[in-house]
Amino acid sequence: MGSLYMFVQTLLSYQMQPKIHGKQVFWIRLLLVIWCGVSAFSMLTCSSILYSGNFGTDLVQKLHWNPEDKGYVLHMITTTAEWSMSFSFFGFFLTYIRDFQKISLRVEANLHGLTLYDTAPCPINNERTRLLSRDF
Repeated sequence: MGSLYMFVQTLLSYQMQPKIHGKQVFWIRLLLVIWCGVSAFSMLTCSSILYSGNFGTDLVQKLHWNPEDKGYVLHMITTTAEWSMSFSFFGFFLTYIRDFQKISLRVEANLHGLTLYDTAPCPINNERTRLLSRDF
């Protein structure tokens, strides 16, 4: 889903140039989307081969891999591709810095009493008052 989000945002970046940002942002985002796509493809391909059953059936529970284990190389390629894909996400989100610098937000806080602990009188007279009354 993240790859799809990156692809859609890259298409929108293409549509927004040159009014919102320059062509350079689009090309950087396109490069990051391609990087993400290659990483996702290699991760899915190698993990499909690894879990096809040719390398054993207990791979799902396997936590520690040794270089002499069957499927170790495929596991390392899958892990590297997964980390590569996460770095492409991080790089893609860094391209939003210039876009968000153009946005400013303001917050106004109003205090309706002298302190935060000033409250209106409570209608409950004592602790034995029912929480849910039948009068509503």
